[in-house]
Parts: sequence; C-alpha cells; structure tokens
Amino acid sequence: MDPLMPPPVRRIDVGRTPTIAPPRAQPQPVDGDGGPAPTSLHRTPRVRVPVTERMRLESVWLAYGENWVVRDVSLRVNQGAVLALIGASGSGKTTLLRSMNRLTEITASAGRGGAITLDGTDIHALEVNALRRRVSMVFQQPNPFPMSIFDNVAFALREQGRKKPGRKVLEPLVIDALQRAGLYDEVRGDLDRPALRLSGGQQQRLCIARAIAMRPEVLLMDEPCSALDPISTGVIEELIGELRRDLAVVIVTHNLAQAHRVADKVAFMYLGDLVEYGTTQDVFEDPRAERTREYVQGAFG
Repeated sequence: MDPLMPPPVRRIDVGRTPTIAPPRAQPQPVDGDGGPAPTSLHRTPRVRVPVTERMRLESVWLAYGENWVVRDVSLRVNQGAVLALIGASGSGKTTLLRSMNRLTEITASAGRGGAITLDGTDIHALEVNALRRRVSMVFQQPNPFPMSIFDNVAFALREQGRKKPGRKVLEPLVIDALQRAGLYDEVRGDLDRPALRLSGGQQQRLCIARAIAMRPEVLLMDEPCSALDPISTGVIEELIGELRRDLAVVIVTHNLAQAHRVADKVAFMYLGDLVEYGTTQDVFEDPRAERTREYVQGAFG
C-alpha cells in the first residue's frame, strides 16, 4: 500500500459493534512526554503536577463519507497537562476531539483508521457508555437540563447503577462536583433553583460539574468559553488549570490567547493534518513549521 495514501475507509454501522481498524506503524510523537510549559506563558503561575499518560492516538484517520477530515494524527493526552487543539475552522479539531469518546460514531457515514487507547485499552473495545463515563465532554454552548441545579449534577450519578440512590446519598457527591467546578459558593443553599435561571457562565460551570461528577479520567472541552463574557471566560480558564491536577484536559479553542494562557501542550491542525505538536512555548514562540508560524502570528485563520 502506498504510504501516502489513507487506509481503507472503515464504515461504522451504529446498529452493531464497530470494526476496529488496526493501527499503522508511526513515529513517536515529536515531543515525547515532556512537562508543563513555563509559567511565564500563563496568566497565573501553574502548579507543577505529575504527568501521566491517559490516552494515546496512533495514526488516526477520520472520515465522513468519502472525505477524510483527519489524516494520520498521533498524539498523547496526559493527566497533569492541558492539551489545546488549535487551527482554523474546518481543520478537523472538533472531529478529532469527538472521536476520543466515540461521538463521531453518531454519524452513520463516519469512517476511521488507526487506534485510540485509554490507559492502554482500545476505546472501541470498551462499552460506549462506560467509555463516556471515563472520558466526559463539555460542549461549546452550555446545555443544562431543564431541571434543578442539584438534579443536573445528580443525573449522571443516578444513571451509574440499577438502583437509584436517594438525595442523602447523592448530596455530598453533588456538592463535591459543584465545588470542584467552582460553582458551589454561588449556589449554596439554593440547589433546587432551576438551572436555566443561572447566568451563561454559571450554566457552563454547572455542565462541567455534571461532566466531572463521575470522576472521569479525561475531560474533553469543545470551545467551552466561546459563548461567554470575558469575566466568565477567566473563571473557566482558572478552573481548567485546577482540573488538570486530577484529570487530563483536552480543549479545542479558536482563541489563540486562551490556548497560550491555559495549555501545557498545543497541537496545531491544518486541513486535517497535524502540522505541529509540542509545548506551548515551542509552538507559540519557536515553531518548527512555517505554516504554524503564520497561523500564530495571525496571517490566516
């Protein structure tokens, strides 16, 4: 097979277990395991925490129909570090992000190649709901359920087992998630308030609380601040820095200043290709690829 040609399309029939495409041989990621970027690149000093690999993408190809939208991407996702996916619209960032907890399979025409592993296990060998409890997602627009603050967070916890736990059992878990999301002090004593009455920034932090209530290993964030004002954005960014202590965070953002502030690693994508992957300092201050330099300097995008 010509090494420049993509692997054959693997059709995903959502009514049956997907066929797993064997990974192709590929070079190791260019930056190795690495460590967090220097604190001078961030708005506030970053606490150095141990870095542990949680997910690995090896020669990943993703397609819709006959169109390959992600081509031959290899990355590592580490606990203790924030990975930012940057690039112009249509570069494949969100498709790559959604593939990490198999949301791309919702589209019947989706195809894939390569391998994505979570703690060494291929994610397509895991039951999909079990995977999504371990790899949670926060979307671009806040999407709280039309129920109370308490029930929004408790919803995911109640769905874990056959026997539905009562409020007394759930309350400390709900409070813990709200505290970790930096929202509890603002809603303390009013957890029965309808979630839709919260501000946009509060709703997004509620969605983060709901996503982390089950203690996932990885948190995927698809432009979580794009609909928020600057103050709410700052709160979310500080929260991301705290969450990286306990889980791996992958964020898609069009905001280069935001990637510069929050990320430890940056992956720059262009038209489906991974152009550059390295520390935030390297990608923004000393990129190897000319196209990366042009993008971070605002020549296009």
